[in-house]
Amino acid sequence: MSAKPHWPDGTARIILDAVDSTNTEALRRADRAPLWLLAAEQSAGRGRRGRPWASPRGNFHATHLVPPADSPAATALRSFAAALALRKALADVTGLPGCITLKWPNDVLLNGGKVAGILLESTATPAGRHMLCIGIGVNLIAAPDPALIEPGATPPVTLLAETGKRITPEAFLDRLAPAYARYAAQLAAHGFAPLRDEWLAHAARLGEVIRARTGGITREGTFESIDASGALILRQAQGRISIAAAEVFF
Repeated sequence: MSAKPHWPDGTARIILDAVDSTNTEALRRADRAPLWLLAAEQSAGRGRRGRPWASPRGNFHATHLVPPADSPAATALRSFAAALALRKALADVTGLPGCITLKWPNDVLLNGGKVAGILLESTATPAGRHMLCIGIGVNLIAAPDPALIEPGATPPVTLLAETGKRITPEAFLDRLAPAYARYAAQLAAHGFAPLRDEWLAHAARLGEVIRARTGGITREGTFESIDASGALILRQAQGRISIAAAEVFF
């Protein structure tokens, strides 16, 4: 494992024992933003579409709270910065960069199984200040029961079981926060193109047939790319289609 990177200047680091949700608690402390808030345990963690997120002790549950970008489209691109930062942090602690891939739109895979997820929530504080919560969960030592996973969804895995590496949530945060700061700075300075290229270099199932479900509509096609807005590009018999939001199944 390489030396611990420098913590981002001007960013608060808050470690708590137990919270309802790291996103909710971070918003309560918005006066200290930008901040990273890590909790040993969540009682009401949530994933995409409001689904419960299992939050046992020993896993990583954290939120990065920052002001949103100038537009919703620019704000959404920060999920790609977060995914790349997660991949970098996982590669640093495992020494296995080739085993870590990125699943559109916001999951990180280890040996093909889901090890981490990202949830972006743009909302206002009680005082009316608009903020962006970048919620991140990583299965460091425990994963949800596969029987509770939706049929066809990517099976969950843990860092410990897949690699034999045991790392504390605090140590993982000290890798993730500097990595995210670098990618966020790159996004601000150079736009999405460099992050898009790097994301595609590590994309899971690129060039393969996948299914993308939006609401009650499921579309199948070859995963060709992502566009300049981060939308999924599928190639079907009738041509290419762009999908801004969906759940992907392999």
